[in-house]
Amino acid sequence: MAAETTDLDELRDRAQRWLDDDPDPASRDELRAVLDGLPGSGPELADRFAGPLTFGTAGLRGPLRAGPNGMNLAVVTQAAAGLVGWLADQGGEGPLVIGYDARYGSRAFAERTAQVATGAGRPALLLPRPLPTPVLAFAVRHLGAVAGVMVTASHNPPQDNGYKVYLGAQLGGELGAGAQIVPPADAGIEAAIRAVGPLAKVPLGPAGKVLGDDLVAAYVERAAAVIDPSGRRDLKVAYTPLHGVGGAVLTAAFARAGFAVPGVVPDQAEPDPDFPTVNFPNPEEPGAVDRLVALARDRDADLAIANDPDADRCAVAVPDGAGNWRMLRGDEVGALLADHLMRRGVTGLYATTIVSSSLLRAMCAARGLPYDETLTGFKWIVRAGGGSEPLVFGYEEALGYCVAPEHVRDKDGITAALSVAELAAGLKAQGRTLTDRLDELAAEFGVHHTDQLSVRVDDLREIAGMMARVRAATPETLLGHRVTETKDLLPGADVVTLRTDAARVVIRPSGTEPKLKAYLEVVEPVADGDVPAARTRAQAAVTTLRTEVSTALGL
Repeated sequence: MAAETTDLDELRDRAQRWLDDDPDPASRDELRAVLDGLPGSGPELADRFAGPLTFGTAGLRGPLRAGPNGMNLAVVTQAAAGLVGWLADQGGEGPLVIGYDARYGSRAFAERTAQVATGAGRPALLLPRPLPTPVLAFAVRHLGAVAGVMVTASHNPPQDNGYKVYLGAQLGGELGAGAQIVPPADAGIEAAIRAVGPLAKVPLGPAGKVLGDDLVAAYVERAAAVIDPSGRRDLKVAYTPLHGVGGAVLTAAFARAGFAVPGVVPDQAEPDPDFPTVNFPNPEEPGAVDRLVALARDRDADLAIANDPDADRCAVAVPDGAGNWRMLRGDEVGALLADHLMRRGVTGLYATTIVSSSLLRAMCAARGLPYDETLTGFKWIVRAGGGSEPLVFGYEEALGYCVAPEHVRDKDGITAALSVAELAAGLKAQGRTLTDRLDELAAEFGVHHTDQLSVRVDDLREIAGMMARVRAATPETLLGHRVTETKDLLPGADVVTLRTDAARVVIRPSGTEPKLKAYLEVVEPVADGDVPAARTRAQAAVTTLRTEVSTALGL
């Protein structure tokens, strides 16, 4: 009991010190209410002070709440001060450009970041309104900014927000110009954040210069230029931005490119931080695109497209010819886009990640094109090859595609949607579909069937336990075949890869959510041109593989 009392006293003292330095009256009131609930609120207070949010995938992400282990004005002020100080220490010159989505707190966090920048004597440029993440990534390059900040939690639940950092060419180099930060910059910025003193001593200036719509127009023009101006445009598209910020930009880009404006799901068309019509604002989640599919069916659309809330991802659904619709996997869309660019004669480096399908590797090998694969995340994809060849296309299986890295060195759900539409329109003119093209690729390279086993947890220690289990008792066989290769990427990355002659499993914790993910792939040869039979065999094999991996993880 004495130890518990001491712990509570220490927590209370830390909370009081936080209150004394918190610049936001609302979050101070929130934290006081937690303190007033002690001792019963002890676990909640401990969670809020379990440690500061740390830079994960290119920045911060966490729940909107008071305390160091949450997204709030105090944490953002500290992060901005650390970032601005680090930029100065590196000799970086020029403006900081700042974008934000429509989530709760996003605009306030963006404006505070601008105030910290101007207070330190650095120009700050704010995007004119809530806009997609790829517009911010574009702006960093287009404006020659020293760095960029995007306030977004992408496809996370409504109660979350986040803070992504991009570097310009001056500090990020040509490969990293307008790309998410990587080591050692992330560690340097993290250290600078921790070195920030009392927030009351952080000088605040005006909230920067608000950019005009000419920036958005420049992005839309560049996006539309990604596709062939002489290509077909006869296509009926259904679309949803999932209550996010992609709707206006995507429809403008489609119109600029000469397509009919897509039909938009009415009750998901406008930004809404509550995401009221979906349980989880991620097009990969079950039920998230039900309204989109209903609209596509009602309007007899050729294609259905969804962006996630910050529009850096693109999901695609297609009719199956029997009145039903199915979502294409990210690996399928990645292969379609890569093949489309190759057929257009686009030469250069094609890249994906270690958890994506091996089909892109096979395509590049057969067609004499350079290929590379990286760790998960677009911060690595856009740096693929180390500059040995110019990157022309990169994708990751989690619905992220980069079709124009010279304009946006990040995943971009707007240009990806345009490229898919271009491909679908061209095939439609021939009386064919995206699924027909997938069958062609399968006939040539074999069926590469991928799936994912995803385990969401409440306690991150469960993920560590599962990773430890698979390392301690690594399966010797998968699908009756001997495991011929086992790779453990520790300490560089918490990833385990298992391969047989016809299957591959990659196991890793998610970088953005409390999940463990196992990526499954089976390659099934096509005999006598019978693609459907090969797909049936591959699907059955992946189902068995899922069971075997679940057992290995102790599920």
